[in-house]
Order: sequence, then C-alpha cells, then structure tokens
Amino acid sequence: MTGPYDDIINLPHHVSTTRQQMPRANRAAQFAPFAALTGYDSAINETARLTDKRKELDEQAIVILELKMNLLAEAIDECPEVSLTYFQPDEKKKGGAYVTATGALKKIDDYERVFVFIDGKKVALEDVLEIESEIFGMLND
Repeated sequence: MTGPYDDIINLPHHVSTTRQQMPRANRAAQFAPFAALTGYDSAINETARLTDKRKELDEQAIVILELKMNLLAEAIDECPEVSLTYFQPDEKKKGGAYVTATGALKKIDDYERVFVFIDGKKVALEDVLEIESEIFGMLND
C-alpha cells in the first residue's frame, strides 16, 4: 500500500540548530482553555453568595445582654473566657454574617463601645447578638 506521505513518514523529527526547544510547560500552555470574559465567573459567584440580614433584638434580649455585660464587667480582672456571637457586615454587598469569637476578655471599653479580647480583637457592642461564658452559670439555673 502506498500513500502520498510515504516519502516523509519515516524521517526523523526536525530539531532546530538556531533556536532552543520550548519547555513542556510552555508548550502545554498553548492548549489551555481561553476565558473570553475575564472575571465573569467571580462576578457570578459573588452574586450567588448569600448574606444574612441583621437581626433586631427585642426588649427582653437587650435586658439579658446588658445583665451579662454587667456580670462580665464585674469579673473583668479575671479575664473571663467568653464567646460572642455578633454580626459582621459584608464588605461587598448588603447584609453580612453572624460569626462567633471566643477568647479571654481583656476589657469592655464603654467609650469606644467595644469588647476587647486579650489577643487584640475588638467586637462592637451594638453588633453582639449573644454572649456566652461559664460565669453565667447562675443565670441558667
């Protein structure tokens, strides 16, 4: 059986004497998919990302939080271990998320209206939804 390429089919692969061979990684890059709309995927993912609305506390919840803050203020010299669940506003869109910070409490700054942990983290008083600590054991009984 003879074909049109029989004269070149068994020739050795050409290697240039004037140029270096391209590394495999660079050769593979030419076959990578092309993204015509750069950033489109991240824009879609950002739009699909859900955020929570800030919850409004009722009178009873506010009174309980104030009572817990007073108990913490009295025990602040002992650096009590606390868990604060608070609202963290989203930087890119309306709403945010509720997160929990746990650690030893250094002080409650009434001037700046923040809780200050020993590690330096600050949480705004008005963002706090829930306060938990072992020193509240008598409240739960």
